[in-house]
Amino acid sequence: MENTAIDPSQVKGWGVDANPQNDPTYPMKNRTNGEHAGYSWERPPLQTDSVEILHSNERPNVTAAFGTSTPPAGLSGMFRRFAFKYSESSYGHWLPLMLADRVGVVEGVLGDLTHGHVPNIFGELGGKAEWKYNRKGLVTGVLIGAVVVSAAVAYRRHSGKDDS
Repeated sequence: MENTAIDPSQVKGWGVDANPQNDPTYPMKNRTNGEHAGYSWERPPLQTDSVEILHSNERPNVTAAFGTSTPPAGLSGMFRRFAFKYSESSYGHWLPLMLADRVGVVEGVLGDLTHGHVPNIFGELGGKAEWKYNRKGLVTGVLIGAVVVSAAVAYRRHSGKDDS
Protein backbone atom coordinates (compact mmCIF):
# COMPACT_ATOMS: atom_id res chain seq x y z
CA MET A 1 0.00 0.00 0.00
CA GLU A 2 1.35 3.34 -1.02
CA ASN A 3 1.61 6.13 1.56
CA THR A 4 -0.01 9.23 0.10
CA ALA A 5 0.46 12.22 2.39
CA ILE A 6 -1.99 15.08 2.09
CA ASP A 7 -0.62 18.61 2.05
CA PRO A 8 -2.98 20.64 4.27
CA SER A 9 -2.39 23.82 2.29
CA GLN A 10 -3.93 22.09 -0.75
CA VAL A 11 -7.23 21.29 0.98
CA LYS A 12 -9.81 24.10 0.73
CA GLY A 13 -10.93 25.18 4.19
CA TRP A 14 -8.26 23.17 6.02
CA GLY A 15 -7.38 24.82 9.33
CA VAL A 16 -10.17 27.39 9.08
CA ASP A 17 -10.63 27.17 12.85
CA ALA A 18 -6.95 27.05 13.73
CA ASN A 19 -6.75 30.75 14.60
CA PRO A 20 -8.43 31.32 18.00
CA GLN A 21 -8.55 35.08 17.29
CA ASN A 22 -10.87 34.32 14.36
CA ASP A 23 -13.10 31.80 16.19
CA PRO A 24 -16.19 33.38 17.81
CA THR A 25 -16.79 30.33 20.01
CA TYR A 26 -13.38 29.90 21.61
CA PRO A 27 -12.74 31.39 24.02
CA MET A 28 -16.13 32.91 24.84
CA LYS A 29 -16.02 36.46 23.57
CA ASN A 30 -16.88 39.30 25.91
CA ARG A 31 -19.31 41.32 23.85
CA THR A 32 -19.67 45.07 24.25
CA ASN A 33 -22.97 46.87 24.75
CA GLY A 34 -22.82 48.12 21.16
CA GLU A 35 -22.76 44.56 19.88
CA HIS A 36 -25.88 43.68 21.87
CA ALA A 37 -27.96 46.31 20.06
CA GLY A 38 -28.77 43.92 17.23
CA TYR A 39 -29.90 41.24 19.67
CA SER A 40 -32.71 43.20 21.28
CA TRP A 41 -36.23 42.23 20.28
CA GLU A 42 -39.66 42.42 21.78
CA ARG A 43 -40.83 39.06 23.00
CA PRO A 44 -43.98 37.94 21.18
CA PRO A 45 -47.06 37.23 23.27
CA LEU A 46 -47.02 33.84 24.95
CA GLN A 47 -49.40 31.11 23.88
CA THR A 48 -52.38 30.93 26.20
CA ASP A 49 -53.10 27.64 27.90
CA SER A 50 -56.62 26.26 27.75
CA VAL A 51 -55.79 22.83 29.20
CA GLU A 52 -53.45 21.50 31.87
CA ILE A 53 -49.84 21.80 30.71
CA LEU A 54 -47.13 19.80 32.47
CA HIS A 55 -43.68 21.34 32.50
CA SER A 56 -40.34 20.65 34.06
CA ASN A 57 -39.92 21.64 37.69
CA GLU A 58 -36.59 23.07 36.55
CA ARG A 59 -38.40 25.83 34.62
CA PRO A 60 -40.31 28.62 36.33
CA ASN A 61 -43.00 28.64 33.63
CA VAL A 62 -44.08 26.88 30.46
CA THR A 63 -42.24 27.32 27.17
CA ALA A 64 -43.43 29.93 24.68
CA ALA A 65 -45.15 27.30 22.51
CA PHE A 66 -46.58 23.99 23.67
CA GLY A 67 -48.99 21.28 22.57
CA THR A 68 -52.57 21.20 23.78
CA SER A 69 -54.02 18.33 21.74
CA THR A 70 -53.64 15.66 24.42
CA PRO A 71 -53.80 17.00 27.96
CA PRO A 72 -53.02 14.51 30.73
CA ALA A 73 -56.06 12.41 31.59
CA GLY A 74 -56.92 9.13 33.27
CA LEU A 75 -54.41 6.79 34.86
CA SER A 76 -51.69 7.76 32.36
CA GLY A 77 -52.25 11.41 33.32
CA MET A 78 -51.76 10.53 36.98
CA PHE A 79 -48.42 8.92 36.13
CA ARG A 80 -47.43 12.00 34.10
CA ARG A 81 -48.33 14.41 36.91
CA PHE A 82 -46.29 12.27 39.31
CA ALA A 83 -43.31 12.25 36.91
CA PHE A 84 -43.20 16.02 36.58
CA LYS A 85 -42.61 16.38 40.33
CA TYR A 86 -39.09 15.07 39.74
CA SER A 87 -36.07 16.49 37.95
CA GLU A 88 -35.51 15.55 34.32
CA SER A 89 -32.20 14.02 35.37
CA SER A 90 -33.80 11.35 37.54
CA TYR A 91 -35.41 7.98 36.95
CA GLY A 92 -38.36 9.27 38.96
CA HIS A 93 -39.16 11.47 35.97
CA TRP A 94 -38.51 9.22 32.97
CA LEU A 95 -39.71 5.82 34.21
CA PRO A 96 -43.22 7.02 35.10
CA LEU A 97 -43.40 8.80 31.72
CA MET A 98 -42.53 5.55 29.93
CA LEU A 99 -45.12 3.71 32.01
CA ALA A 100 -47.68 6.44 31.25
CA ASP A 101 -47.07 5.91 27.51
CA ARG A 102 -47.82 2.18 27.84
CA VAL A 103 -50.89 2.82 30.00
CA GLY A 104 -52.03 5.43 27.46
CA VAL A 105 -51.99 2.79 24.72
CA VAL A 106 -54.24 0.51 26.79
CA GLU A 107 -56.52 3.46 27.61
CA GLY A 108 -56.75 4.27 23.91
CA VAL A 109 -57.72 0.72 22.98
CA LEU A 110 -60.30 0.59 25.77
CA GLY A 111 -61.64 3.97 24.66
CA ASP A 112 -62.01 2.68 21.09
CA LEU A 113 -63.84 -0.42 22.30
CA THR A 114 -66.24 1.59 24.49
CA HIS A 115 -67.12 3.73 21.45
CA GLY A 116 -67.85 0.61 19.39
CA HIS A 117 -64.66 0.77 17.31
CA VAL A 118 -62.45 -2.30 17.15
CA PRO A 119 -58.90 -1.04 16.59
CA ASN A 120 -56.70 -2.58 13.93
CA ILE A 121 -53.86 -3.38 16.33
CA PHE A 122 -51.85 -5.30 13.70
CA GLY A 123 -51.97 -2.33 11.33
CA GLU A 124 -51.37 0.29 14.01
CA LEU A 125 -48.26 -1.58 15.18
CA GLY A 126 -46.87 -1.55 11.65
CA GLY A 127 -47.72 -5.15 10.84
CA LYS A 128 -47.87 -4.60 7.07
CA ALA A 129 -44.41 -3.04 7.00
CA GLU A 130 -43.03 -5.76 9.30
CA TRP A 131 -44.51 -8.45 7.04
CA LYS A 132 -43.02 -6.79 3.96
CA TYR A 133 -39.56 -5.83 5.27
CA ASN A 134 -38.93 -7.98 8.36
CA ARG A 135 -40.98 -11.13 7.87
CA LYS A 136 -38.52 -13.34 9.78
CA GLY A 137 -38.52 -10.99 12.79
CA LEU A 138 -42.32 -10.76 12.79
CA VAL A 139 -42.78 -14.53 12.63
CA THR A 140 -40.14 -15.03 15.31
CA GLY A 141 -41.85 -12.49 17.59
CA VAL A 142 -45.27 -14.07 17.09
CA LEU A 143 -43.88 -17.54 17.79
CA ILE A 144 -42.09 -16.39 20.93
CA GLY A 145 -45.28 -14.66 22.10
CA ALA A 146 -47.30 -17.83 21.45
CA VAL A 147 -44.79 -19.92 23.42
CA VAL A 148 -44.85 -17.50 26.36
CA VAL A 149 -48.67 -17.37 26.43
CA SER A 150 -48.90 -21.16 26.10
CA ALA A 151 -46.42 -21.64 28.93
CA ALA A 152 -48.34 -19.23 31.15
CA VAL A 153 -51.65 -21.00 30.44
CA ALA A 154 -50.07 -24.42 31.04
CA TYR A 155 -48.50 -23.26 34.29
CA ARG A 156 -51.77 -21.79 35.49
CA ARG A 157 -53.68 -25.01 34.71
CA HIS A 158 -50.98 -27.19 36.26
CA SER A 159 -50.82 -25.13 39.46
CA GLY A 160 -54.59 -25.49 39.97
CA LYS A 161 -55.33 -21.75 39.81
CA ASP A 162 -57.64 -22.08 36.82
CA ASP A 163 -61.27 -21.97 37.97
CA SER A 164 -62.78 -23.33 34.76
